[in-house]
Amino acid sequence: MPSTRSRAAALSAAAVLSIAINGSAFAQKKYDTGASDTEIKIGNIMPYSGPASAYGVIGKMEEAYFKMINEQGGINGRKITYISYDDSYSPPKAVEQARKLVESDEVLFIASPLGTASNSAIQKYMNSKKVPQLFVATGATKFGEHKTFPWTMGWQPAYQSEGRIYAAHLLKEKPDAKIAVMFQNDDFGKDMLKGLKDGLGAKAATMIVAEESYEVSEPTIESHIVKLKSTNADTFFSITTPKFAAQAIKKAAELGWKPMYFQANVGASVGSVMKPAGYENGQGILTAHYAKDGADTAWDNDEGMKKFYAFLAKYAPGLDRNDASVAYGYGEAQTIVQVLKQAGDDLTRANIMKQAASLKQFAPDTLLPGVTISTSETDFYPIDRLRMQRFTGEKWELFGPVIAGNLGG
Repeated sequence: MPSTRSRAAALSAAAVLSIAINGSAFAQKKYDTGASDTEIKIGNIMPYSGPASAYGVIGKMEEAYFKMINEQGGINGRKITYISYDDSYSPPKAVEQARKLVESDEVLFIASPLGTASNSAIQKYMNSKKVPQLFVATGATKFGEHKTFPWTMGWQPAYQSEGRIYAAHLLKEKPDAKIAVMFQNDDFGKDMLKGLKDGLGAKAATMIVAEESYEVSEPTIESHIVKLKSTNADTFFSITTPKFAAQAIKKAAELGWKPMYFQANVGASVGSVMKPAGYENGQGILTAHYAKDGADTAWDNDEGMKKFYAFLAKYAPGLDRNDASVAYGYGEAQTIVQVLKQAGDDLTRANIMKQAASLKQFAPDTLLPGVTISTSETDFYPIDRLRMQRFTGEKWELFGPVIAGNLGG
């Protein structure tokens, strides 16, 4: 029989092993407010009403995607609770909703809140609370400034990068252009205008003959289009969101104004802009994009889009595959799920940001071939590649190579 000392040593060793195993398992599970063994709470702010309500389908799409994930067993066994509030595209309302999500609903983080002005209004608050403001649905450059705002990260290409890409195309195709610019009078419009001017360089001062801004509170921007046409500009940049983008296209056609026409990507959806504006009025308009177009049958046999269409049929049959915002919401939801998968059982806010900054060539089903998502602790611009496209018939046709932006670290 073993000695008492031997038995004691064996028991001691077993106890140490048990503590090590259980301690290790316990250490792997770390939670902040909004996470538990069974649940992950995600907050969202979306303009379901107001002048940018066309974007509301993004929130509906994400809700449907998370419903699918929950039916499949959730993320590492945890179900997602998605709480989405309307801010009517109003910054003061966005602040109210952010506080409600963080302080009352106690979400783990806020994901894909939409709008430059709304996200600007909550950015300092979110960072002071050290709650991730993740994958904001806007391309304003400020949402990738990791040193100043380490708890905020964008998702789509930065507006300044997009503006520079348009400038490069214009300088190559029409270096003597006389440019008229219509831009939304907020950080979105000003950011893209800056990118355009930076891209044109010293020539911006002579090439841009007119700049006209509009407020999102205006019911129509038709008078601005009339004014810009009177400048005899032969090139037009419409830095507008869907409602105003459609108005501009229709009015330009009504006036018989046929400039070389560039439309900002955020206002170039076939479903919410080109169709309402009239397909015949949008022929030849240029934009740049990073995602596949659900209106283009060329993608019908694409494996990623097959998954997208199958998802729509089962979980979101009421949403229009032709609406670019639908594909946008799907791609963002997939990215959020990827971050949660990488986070594992460490569902702290700090680890959520760490994983968001550790994406390596992640490719959501709806992104264009050659466009992937990569981030790092010094690069908070997940998508930095686009391709030029031209509206032809009832769809956008891609042309030229994938072009990379250069804002990342």
